[in-house]
Amino acid sequence: MKTATLPSLRVEPDLRDAVESVLREGESVSGFVEAAVRTEIERRYFQHVFVERGLVARDRARRAGTYVEAADVIKQLRSKLAEARKKSA
Repeated sequence: MKTATLPSLRVEPDLRDAVESVLREGESVSGFVEAAVRTEIERRYFQHVFVERGLVARDRARRAGTYVEAADVIKQLRSKLAEARKKSA
């Protein structure tokens, strides 16, 4: 398979210095940038999947009449958190 290139990226010298300061043994700036791009692609993919699943679940709950308001869920979570804090104290 042929390789392709990403567009050149102009950055402030401080950013270049920051990248170079965190490189691992044998790692290049190009390798770091490639890894960062791959990580961001994966993060955005999973974020998209998460949102899509949430929208499907929301629609299914509304159709079934089992929809719970966000304020009610937050109230329940706060109550559980308060109980957990009491137990750990």
